[in-house]
Amino acid sequence: MATNLYRVLPACSRAILKGHIRMSLSATSCFHPSMITRMHHHEVPVPAGETRTESDTFGPIKVSASSYYGAQTARSMHHFNIGIPTDRMPLPLIEAFGLLKKACAKVNKQFGLDTKVSDAIAQACDEVIAGKLNDHFPLSVWQTGSGTQSNMNVNEVVSKRAIQILGGTMGSKKPVHPNDHVNKSQSSNDTFPTAMHIAAALELNRRLHPALKDLHTALKKKSEEFASIYKIGRTHLQDAVPMTLGQEFSGYTHQVAMSIERLKTCEPRLYELAIGGTAVGTGINTPKGFGKFVAQTLHDLTKLPFVDAPNKFEALATHDTMVELSGALNTVAVSFMKIANDIRLLGSGPRCGIGELVLPE
Repeated sequence: MATNLYRVLPACSRAILKGHIRMSLSATSCFHPSMITRMHHHEVPVPAGETRTESDTFGPIKVSASSYYGAQTARSMHHFNIGIPTDRMPLPLIEAFGLLKKACAKVNKQFGLDTKVSDAIAQACDEVIAGKLNDHFPLSVWQTGSGTQSNMNVNEVVSKRAIQILGGTMGSKKPVHPNDHVNKSQSSNDTFPTAMHIAAALELNRRLHPALKDLHTALKKKSEEFASIYKIGRTHLQDAVPMTLGQEFSGYTHQVAMSIERLKTCEPRLYELAIGGTAVGTGINTPKGFGKFVAQTLHDLTKLPFVDAPNKFEALATHDTMVELSGALNTVAVSFMKIANDIRLLGSGPRCGIGELVLPE
């Protein structure tokens, strides 16, 4: 389980960090007009089967008729068809986005968003959270900007499903608009780092911490069981002085305890959320207190102590917390490698190795 989380976090971090040296396709004002023309007229393959036509700032595009995603997702699939399917955006991040968009819809309702629209968005988000719409999130982690295309992928899927719930026409943007309603008071610059933190916190608390706790309990039990078994201690594989096998396993037990402690040390900063900072951290175009209310709503939804980040500029512009957590996970992995190698060596044989431990076959 540690391995799965360890793979998820750096993948998200690499996608974001890579985005810092690129420009979002949506930031068209930064491009020379000739570049815009080339992108606009670049031919995008038509998907197989029945299609519908959707439009964005670059013009019309064919999208699979059965897909909930729209034009921006389709363009990203074409322009950044990198590492699919192995490097698809991790599903824990998609679930985190579902939670975030649901929380934002609830808070936006408090600030005047139509109740029917808000409730339909929340219902669609519940399906995202439950994994019922996973097939509609096809994007790779390799993309432009600060997760702009994944944020829009979520906006498009949630809005299309909400439109269906309200009896609207698939492919339209009425009565639920992906930007004006699902992404209301948000920017990819604050939603993506927020979703990263939510995903990491959920994976830690649901999967990694329980697994580490179980391992710690098992090793502690073995340490007590082996307390009266004497063996020779070794330095550089050379015989040294006597010790008990229980003492040796107590070292492993403490390694796991320290691994748990290292991860918990990172968590307070992981619970600080960037949402509410919008594009650059000023919170422009958001109601006062939006980030605080969203964090509280996420706390209610997940039972995790999410809070409003005290400085949105840091929360948007850096990923120090993710780097810190990645370092802690790396330490956990190295620690487990040491334990595994020790046990493998002590179980070597049975005739010509050390053979102090009998490992299950």
